[in-house]
This record gives sequence, C-alpha cells and structure tokens, in this order.
Amino acid sequence: MPLQPLLHDLLVATMAPTQAWSGADGQVRAAGAQGFYDGDVRVLSRAVLTVDGAEPEAIGAGPAGPGVVEAVSLLRTVDGPGADPTVRLRRRRTVVPGGVEERLAVANATDGVVVVPLEVALAADLAPMEPVKAGHAGAPQAATAQGDVLTWHGDGVDVVVRADAADVDLTDPTAPVLRWRLELRPGETATVEWTLTADRAESPVLPGPPTATWSTPHVRADDRRLTALLHRGLEDLATLRMRARFAPDDVFVAAGAPWFFTLFGRDSLWAARMLLPLGTELAAGTLRTLAARQGTTVDPGTAEQPGKILHEVRSTELDLGDGAVLPPLYYGTVDATPLWVCLLHDAWRWGMPTDEVEALLPAAEAALGWMAEHGDADGDGFLEYLDETGRGLANQGWKDSGDSVQWRDGTLATGPIALCEVQGYAHEAAVAGAALLEAFGRPGAERWRAWAEGLRERFRDAFWVQDDDGGYPAIALDADKKAVDTLTSNIGHLLGTGLLSAADEAQVARRLASPEMDSGYGLRTMATSSDGYWPLRYHGGSVWTHDTAIVVAGLVRAGHPDVAASLAEGLLAAAADVDYRLPELYSGDARGSVPAMVPYPAACRPQAWAAASSVVLLTAFLGLDPDVPAGRLAVRPTAPAPFGALEVHGLRLGGADLSVAVGGDGALTHVRTSAPVRLDVP
Repeated sequence: MPLQPLLHDLLVATMAPTQAWSGADGQVRAAGAQGFYDGDVRVLSRAVLTVDGAEPEAIGAGPAGPGVVEAVSLLRTVDGPGADPTVRLRRRRTVVPGGVEERLAVANATDGVVVVPLEVALAADLAPMEPVKAGHAGAPQAATAQGDVLTWHGDGVDVVVRADAADVDLTDPTAPVLRWRLELRPGETATVEWTLTADRAESPVLPGPPTATWSTPHVRADDRRLTALLHRGLEDLATLRMRARFAPDDVFVAAGAPWFFTLFGRDSLWAARMLLPLGTELAAGTLRTLAARQGTTVDPGTAEQPGKILHEVRSTELDLGDGAVLPPLYYGTVDATPLWVCLLHDAWRWGMPTDEVEALLPAAEAALGWMAEHGDADGDGFLEYLDETGRGLANQGWKDSGDSVQWRDGTLATGPIALCEVQGYAHEAAVAGAALLEAFGRPGAERWRAWAEGLRERFRDAFWVQDDDGGYPAIALDADKKAVDTLTSNIGHLLGTGLLSAADEAQVARRLASPEMDSGYGLRTMATSSDGYWPLRYHGGSVWTHDTAIVVAGLVRAGHPDVAASLAEGLLAAAADVDYRLPELYSGDARGSVPAMVPYPAACRPQAWAAASSVVLLTAFLGLDPDVPAGRLAVRPTAPAPFGALEVHGLRLGGADLSVAVGGDGALTHVRTSAPVRLDVP
C-alpha cells in the first residue's frame, strides 16, 4: 500500500519555485519524496553518486546558506592506508529559481597520486507533486543526449542537465550516467560540476526578486537561541519568495516545502503579518496578489463567492483522495478573508504608504461584505463553512484535516461548522475595517462597529462551555448550533482580538497554561484530556509552531506575559533540538518524557509561518504598538524580559529604522527611530 513519504530526516534546499530533497548524506535516491522539483513537478528523481563503484560515506551534512546544502563524505575505496581519512568529497548543492547546481570537490591528502572514478546515476520521472505525496513512484522517462547535455521532455516541462566535461553514458535512456575520471596529486583538489535547469511555461507561480523585501535586523540577546532561530528563520523565508503569474509585480511567500510550494491565502497572510516589524513591503505584495483574484461570483465548484479571498493556487486539479478534488483556483477557506482585512489594517498602522492602503480599500469593503453575507450563510451572526460539492475540504479553517473538529469524546462534529477563532478574526476585521473606512472618509464605519459588537455579545452565550476545571470557549458550533466541547489551541487565537472580556481572556490564559495544553515544547493543538488526543495527530495533539507563536503574541497583548513566556521557552527548546529550523509541526509529547523534541515525520520544512514565528518571538515581548497614521509608537516591554537583555537594530517603522533595547529586568533602555512618530514609553 502506498504511504505518504516521511520528510524529517531528509536534507532540503529551496529557492522558490525550485526545491531539492535528498537523503541526509546528499544522495538522491528514487524513493519517497527525494528529488528535485520545479513548482509542482519532480524534474529529477535520482542522482546517486558513486566512487569506484561504491557510495561515499557521509560524515557531515547540512544547510550552508539560503538555498544551499553541503555533504562531506569519505572516499575510502581510493584512500591511502591508516586510520586518518585522507581523501574526501564535498558535495555542494545550490538551488536557484528554475535550477539546481552541484559542485563535486575531491581533495587528496595522501602522499601519492590517487585516481578517483566519479559517477552520478540520474533518472527523471517528471511526476506531479500530488502522486509523490500519496506515495506513488513515477516511471523513469527516457532522456536524449547531445555531447555532455541530457534532455527530458514531459507534459509542459523541459529538463536539461549539463555536465562539466563528463562522459555521458546513455546505454539505458531512462538511467543515464555521468562519468569523470579525476587524477589528484598529493595536496591537490579537483572539482567538477553539473547543473539542471527546468522550464515550465504554464506554472502559475514565478520566482521572487533577487533580494528579500524585508529588513534583516541585528540582534543581541542574552538567550542566544533567539538569535539563532531568527537567523535561520529569515534565511528560510528568503528562499520561499514567489510571485503569481497573474500579479507578477508583487511578492508573497509560499506556504511551505515540499507540498505547499505555492500561494496559500491564509498561510501567506499570516507570514506577512508576522513580518510587519521588518517592513510592510511583503504585506503589501501579499494583499495585492490576493486582491487580484478576490471572488466576484458564486461558484460552488471552486467555493468562490463575492469578496472572498482564495485558499490556494495550483497548475492543475489537486486529487486529495477519498473523492476530494480541488480545482486549480480554490476558495475553500473561511478565515483568509477576515485575515486579509486584519493584515491591511496592521500594515497601515506599521506605515504602509497611504496611497497603497487607499488603493486596496474597495477590496477591503468587499471582504467585509462577504463576512456579513456569504460568510454567514444562515444569518445567525457567525461565520461558518460547508463544502457544498462533497469534493472540497471538509474543514476550512487552519485545522483543515477531516478529523480536526471533534467532540471531547472523539466523535466528529457535523457541518456547517462555525469555528471559534474565525469569530475572533471576524470581530477584529470588522473593528479594523471600520477604522480604515473612517480614516479615509469612506462610509460604513458605524455599520461594522455595530456588527462587531453584536458578534461579541452573541459569542459568549453560544460558545462558552464548562468542565470540572472551569469555563472556556468551545472549538466550534456544529450543524445544530451546539458547542463542540473539546479544549483546543484555537481558543488562544481569540486573545487580543477584542472578542473576549478581560476576565474571559484570563480564563483562556489559565487553561492554555495547564499541563494538558502546554507540552513544554509549545502549545498542543488539543488537550491531553480529550479522547481524540494523540501527540502525533496532525491537528489533534501535535504542536504547530505558528499556532504557538500566534498565541504567544495574543497572550502578551491580553496582559498574560508569564504564560506567553512559558510557551515561547518551549519553542526555543524545540528549535535547539532541530538546529533552529522549526518545522510546520511536531509531536505533542511532554518535554522531559522524551529525549528530545519528537518530529512529526511528514511535516513541511522550511515552512513560511513557522519560519516567520521567529520574528514574533523577537518582537512580542518588546510591546511594540505602532500607529504611524496617528504619529505614535507605544513601547511597553515585558518585565522581566523572558530572553534576558535584548537589543534590536534594523526593525522598520513607516519605512524608517527602528531600534529597541531592554535590560534583563524588562526596563526599556533604548528606543530610537527616524519615523515621524512621538514615543509613548514607560
């Protein structure tokens, strides 16, 4: 039976829209998810290196910069006698948009001449991404050769491999071999290279610009884990930058590698929101890209509705199995639309240029209209979703797996589903939208404030449930408007949205701080007290990096920095166990009950909102509250400072530099900006 490939122990390099996955030793074997991909096509499925007929023995491998990995191996079949390894190979792989370059450098430290016969055996199955994800292997396709150039032609893709002075063996066209014979004198290093390029004219996504559109801050922190996490996170985000073919002038970040290397409404919005302290350019690009395909009509097949923000973009239909087939342009998300409005508002407050904000206000008005009309299909005052076709996503919040919305006894809730956190997003969007409309002299502000207040008044009566430990918001309302009573991380997303009273926020914070939710490595998606809990269940007990980071920021805004600090410490502890590349999700096993953080083996990495969570941890406890349109910046650091003394230079506010420093006691020691704002500090 085909099984989804595991990813946790693979070596990956990305530079959107291209990515390379290999074994931990750098070998690309025709197995699982290994291969080179361009967009959603695997353009090379095998690249196995041998020396004198034997595979090199890897002794070290890992990332070597954005889009680069390197493996260091021993060549003991050609080595000299003795215990010291004296012939070694460095295999450096560089991923660029549309291609992969490999540099093979052999160094000789023996006292004699060594002959090194190098071979790289290739194959290309040109398989679409989704069958690979489902565990299916494609059949190797035949290549043609002209000199040291190999070519594969597939459906909509052309692949070319150029080998530096190699002999090309095409005895089997489906398994070509590149050969070099190197002769090295003592102390000599010899290098050969081969490159792959892929041309996909119909891809819906394009590479981003050569450099990132956000700043890279300089950080000094007593807790060096924070600086390591930020460095890795920003490096990874730089490799996820993309443009949509339908909006080629704007940049967004892809959701994650390998399966979601494209535009995702919710994921791209959250990542851009998390990066606002580094500049508004990514937010502006993401907003404009999504506005370019904002819904205009009612189409159950694509889940499009007027004003709605899309869920994802693909080049072809996406077959998820069990009868679920998503169209290339799919709108099946209930939260991206209010999150779009929230991002526009926050970017405006961080100093996004006024004319750029104003140009997007018609899209904001349409998004707000969707919330009150199509988002609330039954008129009960809550946003809900239901897949009308039977072929789309059954769950359309960020926890979109089929079993993510369940009762405490493990039974599944039936739709339409009204998720708790979506009501928080909607309340925040309505208040934010009202502020934007009022500031720009457009009608509707009072309507949306009244709509938000009505939602706030209804929410507690409908969603609040009780157990032996007190009250908390249910994860959702089901088709019968009954509150689904599982305790989940979703409730943390309500903090700071304005939907809850201060007393209710305190109760939520208390429940999140409990050992059944705080794993010590971050926030579990579901409480251990639920019958459906399992530490390796996708949305039912695992820890998601971005989920914990969002809740950390909400806890700080709501006045509960102690709980936030505990969850932040958990993320840093997990990051230290995975060389500071936090994956999409990982196990909810309690810290101390396992030797180290346990991976979720199919998790994406790098992943945009996981990588962007590093910026949330950096800035949340600084207490930054910008309002560039009003000419104000409030700074209220957490005391004591969770990471000790912290100094940050190179944040951005209204296009200007912002630097902030706090002592270990949380006292503000420095704040400076050239932005036209007055400082509101303790």
